[in-house]
Amino acid sequence: MLIENKKIAVVGGGPAGLTLARLLQLHDANVKVYERDNDRNVRVQGSTLDLHEGTGLEALKRAGLLGQFYSNHRPVASKMLLVDRSLNIKFEDHDFAEFTSETRPEIDRAPLRDILLDSLQPETVVWDSHFVEMSRQGDGWMLYFRNGKSAYADLVIAADGANSKIRPYISDIKPIYSGITLIEGNIYQAEKNAPGLFGFARGGKVMAFGNEQFIGYGTKGDGSIMFVACFKRPQNWLVQSGIDFGNKSQVLEFFKKEFKEWSNDWHEFFTNKDVHFTPRPQYYYPFDQSWETQENLTMIGDAAHRMPPFAGEGANVAMQDSFELAEVLTSGKFSDIMTAISHFERGMVERGASATKETLENTERMFSLTGLEQMVSFFTDVKRDS
Repeated sequence: MLIENKKIAVVGGGPAGLTLARLLQLHDANVKVYERDNDRNVRVQGSTLDLHEGTGLEALKRAGLLGQFYSNHRPVASKMLLVDRSLNIKFEDHDFAEFTSETRPEIDRAPLRDILLDSLQPETVVWDSHFVEMSRQGDGWMLYFRNGKSAYADLVIAADGANSKIRPYISDIKPIYSGITLIEGNIYQAEKNAPGLFGFARGGKVMAFGNEQFIGYGTKGDGSIMFVACFKRPQNWLVQSGIDFGNKSQVLEFFKKEFKEWSNDWHEFFTNKDVHFTPRPQYYYPFDQSWETQENLTMIGDAAHRMPPFAGEGANVAMQDSFELAEVLTSGKFSDIMTAISHFERGMVERGASATKETLENTERMFSLTGLEQMVSFFTDVKRDS
């Protein structure tokens, strides 16, 4: 096996990194996952994930974790409402959700992470390991972390997300701004802190369109809500706006101005005492990426092919990266690691480009003047053809 007697470092403990570690350990690989969180008890934020056949679900199948997944997935999360700016329902799929919960079952990020963590050998994850830099040492790399510690690896795999600090060691290709910026908000104890919008969703998700803008949110099994308010702005808007996103009053005033034609019911997200905001300009990588393959370094997931979240493909493509990379490293079909990684990277770039194109097409629909009508038509067709 190509990775026999090799020390493998996976930097990043998200779904892709943990899935890869699990798949490699099934082949007795010596792998460590370096994760910046202090421990596994840190709150896992982000939207609920719908996993797809052939990608996310296939990864869990190969990892032997489908049973645990279905014991923890949330069928109610597939329920969806499409609404206008005033929360008038234009499409409801609470019956159709019975179908989508089977074909694209959903799970919160926290239980998915627990499933993957529990599948790993003890001490696989090295917590409090915020990557800072690395340098070549012999045929491998020495990794340095913010806590002052370091570690050697023969093979490093970047799974450290859209703002990867390892990607520059592989490629100098810069991401392209999509034209869309979003404000992400996370509300804990949402039934108490945002009762109106929490109850309106009935355990599922809500997507609202108007004025080339989009608000989406979903309830999670821990009683929290994650929402996004998305709008078109120039790339440098975030810096020039001067908004302190730690100041709730400033964020509310911005929302009232930017979304002035939206119902005041949406203000509930911005006026409760337990909300945390994060601005996120949305970028993607070019379709024709290429770089020189290295025998001791590669990347997966958002580090390799970041894209906006408007088609639900990011996590699924990332988890496919995990099983495709594990396959080339353990199958015995390649003569050396560089050949195996080169084969993997060519396929990864193609998959990433395809998913990015689909995402950008969906983004154009969602943020058009007829976004609501187009999305209602799209989901009506899907429901009819299912």
